Amino acid sequence: MGDEGSVRVDLWIWSVRLLKTRSMATTACRAGHVRVNDERAKPSTTVKPGDEVRLRHGGRERIVVVQKIVRKRVGAPVAQECLIDKSPPPPPPEALVPVGRRDRGAGRPTKRDRRELERILDRYRTLNEPAPPGDDDL
Repeated sequence: MGDEGSVRVDLWIWSVRLLKTRSMATTACRAGHVRVNDERAKPSTTVKPGDEVRLRHGGRERIVVVQKIVRKRVGAPVAQECLIDKSPPPPPPEALVPVGRRDRGAGRPTKRDRRELERILDRYRTLNEPAPPGDDDL
């Protein structure tokens, strides 16, 4: 920690309470879920005030701009002062994929139930799959 104006990204993410533990922050960096200024970040990547940190966790993307450098975990009110949150709002619950729920004790799904579930999942997959290369010419 030679430079006083920077800190490791995994330490900063944990300090401002974006993730619950430091090991979760390190694992997220190693898995490629953290980007600093649009570049994939290793756990040892340093951040300084003004840097943009993107974190994919829990099914959504958090976009924050570093305001202050903290090296120790701080309380929630202080953590809010250390970042500017530019994240899009979480999707409403009704926009999420419907999860097939069965009544307790209803037994195994029937063939009809299974086919209906497959039809719903196929419809969801076709809506969310990326466009094939070369389709942008249309």
